Amino acid sequence: MRIQTRITGAALLFSLLPAWAMADLPAPSGPVLLTVSGAITRTNSEGTAEFDREMLERLPVTEFETSTIWTEGTHVFTGVSLADLLRYLGAEGAQIKASALNDYVVTLPVTDAVPHGPIIAYEMNGAAMRVRDKGPLWIVYPYDANADYRSEVIYSRSIWQLDRLHVGE
Repeated sequence: MRIQTRITGAALLFSLLPAWAMADLPAPSGPVLLTVSGAITRTNSEGTAEFDREMLERLPVTEFETSTIWTEGTHVFTGVSLADLLRYLGAEGAQIKASALNDYVVTLPVTDAVPHGPIIAYEMNGAAMRVRDKGPLWIVYPYDANADYRSEVIYSRSIWQLDRLHVGE
């Protein structure tokens, strides 16, 4: 009886996930832009999940317009929501360690990964972001949509030139 309950519970859980969250995680065919490690259940490379741009673009797209303290005016940012990415990977943990190409590291609480929250942006104003323009990936919060996102704490979590995430405690 106990095993049947667990199987039924697992079947219910997977039936609630969208199809994109249940597909196998393929290996990247292009240059790897993002590597996710730690407490994740879906991997494609020795305990990690590696993503090229095409793989990130196949995940649900989130787009919003916002200003930032690092750029002039408002910009349209396009990417995958942090919440969707973590759900897709079956991530479990309390914190995310985000690292940049230059080894700059910040820690974000997993509680930041909410709907209508931060995204891992791969485009700004419809164009791929170059390394010299804070790309290729940038964690961007919708700063203009919520006053809570306009704080030094949140600004410090807005890491650009992102290339690694580690989910842990």
